[in-house]
Amino acid sequence: MASGTEREMNGAESLVRTLLASGVDTCFANPGTSEMHFVDALDRVGGMRPVLGLFEGVVTGAADGYARMLDRPASTLLHLGPGLANGLSNLHNAMRAQSPVVNVIGDHATYHRRHDAPLTSDVEGTARPFSHWVRTSLNADAVATDAAAAVAAARSTPGRVASLILPADAAWNPISAAGRPLSEGLPAPTLAPAPSEETVSAVAALLGAGASTALLLGGRSTRAQSLEWAGRIAAATGATLITQTHAARITRGAGRVPVQRLPYPVDQARAMLSRFDNLVLVGAKAPVAFFAYPDRPSELAAPGMNIQVLSDPTQDAEAALELLADRLGATDAEPPRAELSVPDVPTGGPLDAGSLGPVLASMLPEGAIVVDESITTGRSFWPSTITAAPHDWLLGTGGAIGYAMPNAVGAAIACPDRQVVCLESDGSGLYQPQALWTMARENLDIVTVIFSNRRYAILDGEMRNVGGAGGGAVADQLFGLDRPAVDWVSVARGFGVDGVAVDDVTGFTKALRHGFNTPGPSLVEVLL
Repeated sequence: MASGTEREMNGAESLVRTLLASGVDTCFANPGTSEMHFVDALDRVGGMRPVLGLFEGVVTGAADGYARMLDRPASTLLHLGPGLANGLSNLHNAMRAQSPVVNVIGDHATYHRRHDAPLTSDVEGTARPFSHWVRTSLNADAVATDAAAAVAAARSTPGRVASLILPADAAWNPISAAGRPLSEGLPAPTLAPAPSEETVSAVAALLGAGASTALLLGGRSTRAQSLEWAGRIAAATGATLITQTHAARITRGAGRVPVQRLPYPVDQARAMLSRFDNLVLVGAKAPVAFFAYPDRPSELAAPGMNIQVLSDPTQDAEAALELLADRLGATDAEPPRAELSVPDVPTGGPLDAGSLGPVLASMLPEGAIVVDESITTGRSFWPSTITAAPHDWLLGTGGAIGYAMPNAVGAAIACPDRQVVCLESDGSGLYQPQALWTMARENLDIVTVIFSNRRYAILDGEMRNVGGAGGGAVADQLFGLDRPAVDWVSVARGFGVDGVAVDDVTGFTKALRHGFNTPGPSLVEVLL
């Protein structure tokens, strides 16, 4: 290979140039030896923003949050099979969120694999359950074509996870003319289809029959324009709008079409759905319990409930709602809208489920992005903030916990002009606190609120749900986080983020106000 300015282009450089030409200009990375040529190519090519995460779950979770806000992929850079494995939990969440993500996963040089070095593993086999598309580049000339295909796969609606495996020799070997970077003639993503005319007609007839009906909204049907169409349908027919419990992103607040959220507890969810004769699925599957519980059903809809599919999760939910509104003659109907109505900022008192929600509602900045993993503490936040300033609300989609702080990193990089508020429980936050370091390094406007009850409190309820007695010494040992108690302020400061602990409403409001008015990240530990 030539050196200096005469160096021949290698596979890694062709990869970077192809990613840039395909619109991928951000790389969340945790590189190792097998990825050094990709890192070197980032230096030589320029134009790609590199963001370092200290743990691969931060990398994949940030790519998920970035994609949720921009509907286009960032790249990740992961180190062989073990590095990929460290990031799988948030790739699981990204798949459930329908987030477009392009993973670049380094691997040993092709000729080195047969020696079974310590880091050798089945990278493709590891990636497949957590990816929609997987391919290994066989040589340097194949890299550009493979990269373009990976981006097209990721950008195919409603959003997919694509994993491109890059052997070290495919990265460092020079390319021939046939392996040049792709800058034109890039493959087009596959677009989600709209539902058939027959399906739309059947749902319109159902809504026109007068029986009580709810629309269960999933996928991208909870975005602003989709909610406008859903609101018109609701105004014209009296239908009720409900979002899935675990929605990737919901546009809400003053001026937006309000939606109810299907509760997590089985009994509450079944009670909500029992009010309706019909359930219309829009970008959603028929609702099921998060877990199986003895003597409780897996399906949340009551037996005999009429369930009709307008669009399944692989179809274009926004187009489906627009077509349905047109069929119903509802395109000019005025949808319901939440009016701005926030409580006065509380002036004192203890912090609990009754006071936390009103404080957040009164202080949430306009245009905020809320990433919510508050678990048990946060169940009152949703109703409190329906009429808050307009904002987006991101939720856990796949159930793999610890996603919120990494998601907040990606959302803040995607939308640098918007305040990000990360609502995190202390147990979940301990899975990937390294995200705080990336927040500090990138000087991101993120206020992280840690709800510190020093317990995996949700497990107390789950113990009861499965019929366990609970309260025993072993359960207390496995659920409690108080021996020793985690000092989140010290954790944050160790990662370079200013933090403060509060235990009353006055302290909480002061800390939030300081965080919202000060550039860069901050952390508030709420002692409960």
